[in-house]
Amino acid sequence: MKDAEKIDSLDDTTTGQFSRRVEILNEGSVRADAAYVLYWMIATRRTRFNFALDRAIAWAQRLKRPLVVFEPLRVDYPWASDRLHRFVIDGLADNAREFEGTGIFYYPYVEPTKGAGKGSLQALSENACVVVTDDFPAFFLPRTVKTAAEKLAVKLESIDSNGLLPMRLSDHAFTAAFHFRRHVQKHLADYVARIPEANPLAQLKIPRLELAGHSDLQPILSHWPPASRELLEENSQLLSQLPIDHEVSVAPIRGGQIAARATLDNFLKHGLAAYVKLRNEPEADATSRLSPYLHFGHLAAHEIFRAIMQREKWSVSSLAARPNGIREGWWGVSVGAEAFLDQLVVWRELGFNMCAMQPDNYAKFHSLPEWAQQTLEVHESDPRPHTYSRAQLESAETHDPLWNAAQNQLRQEGWFHNYMRMLWGKKILEWSSQPRQALGHMIALMDRWSLDGRDPISYSGYFWVLGRYDRPWPERAVYGKVRSMTSESAARKFPTKKYIARYGEQPAEFRK
Repeated sequence: MKDAEKIDSLDDTTTGQFSRRVEILNEGSVRADAAYVLYWMIATRRTRFNFALDRAIAWAQRLKRPLVVFEPLRVDYPWASDRLHRFVIDGLADNAREFEGTGIFYYPYVEPTKGAGKGSLQALSENACVVVTDDFPAFFLPRTVKTAAEKLAVKLESIDSNGLLPMRLSDHAFTAAFHFRRHVQKHLADYVARIPEANPLAQLKIPRLELAGHSDLQPILSHWPPASRELLEENSQLLSQLPIDHEVSVAPIRGGQIAARATLDNFLKHGLAAYVKLRNEPEADATSRLSPYLHFGHLAAHEIFRAIMQREKWSVSSLAARPNGIREGWWGVSVGAEAFLDQLVVWRELGFNMCAMQPDNYAKFHSLPEWAQQTLEVHESDPRPHTYSRAQLESAETHDPLWNAAQNQLRQEGWFHNYMRMLWGKKILEWSSQPRQALGHMIALMDRWSLDGRDPISYSGYFWVLGRYDRPWPERAVYGKVRSMTSESAARKFPTKKYIARYGEQPAEFRK
């Protein structure tokens, strides 16, 4: 572990840039005389504002070795589809352009058949000094990393690049946004200066990997060929040949860090000022639409935060002196920026906190507050005015035009309006025979169709529908003391006719 101590002395993991963000996953040692440092990029799929890439570069500089960035995409992950694959591949294409000419050897791999990629990581690790990967606390990735840690003989580190605060800064799961907001307010000033590099590839000084000089790497590239330029450049025929779900078509939203930054720029120019007033209106385009890019790691919360704060001409001294847990008035910025930061930092990182602190329970019904479990179970036998199967819900075949419009937007675009998500989930609860069944419907529909499903903040949304992070409300049928919502009340609050007209009818390609 001597080499680990040396690199930590460059930027101590207790007080420096990587404070509370590094987790050592196995007993493997650093092999200083091996061929290269390996970054296994699986969640933080970007070249900028990426603590894991920074860590891998730091290792390469310390050990005076080249850096290999291996970004694989398997075909048998749950819900693999044209939509999810294309979005990730867009990111691979952007990364290939970003790494070109930097001296880093970028290795994008798209598995052609189920199991074809098996053994690729282990083969690459045999010539690695150390392996660095991403710490993402949800979906199948924790199991994948755990399995790798058990097999690799070399040291494996996972790095948390998910939010402004490290996920493991706290040792417990927070049960309310108010308490987590106080946690953020207490620690934020210490961490806003510890940010990942804005562009770590600029003026990079590490040895260049000369492929001709690495006889051990050539057989790996031959056995597991890197993704072709044709696939990266949106060849739909090649995508159609992969064994994935082709019913879920490519979304109109392009993936990758270039599209992510364009979306961020558009929101800052046209959406942020009106965010407070219009964000809940389905017919207004006032939300950021950044969630798919955050989910797939194409954009960092740090980059969004910096862009907003530069626009606001903000400094740390603008923060209120004491953590009070209150939503308004603490940040010292405009009301639109303040409202958005509460979503980006508090609510988003609250979801990561739950997944990190409750890795085996965050997606389980029994993780709900006791009062919510009890009231839902008491009202489980209440008559439902309508019940729908998962297939009916998926096809938007309900009596409710507004709900159908939301489901259609999800199927067509791979994303749907934030306020409509809350209504969408509440009505699924009302129309399901059991709350556990409703939970299963929400997760399955979002995981399959949404570009930002399978994410900690998505699980926060499903469980908020069932009472997590909320309080008891006046009791009523089916919902019990869990908060209810109706399409009628939504229509009284906001204009919805144009939204229904736009998405109310399912296009023929989605009809079953």
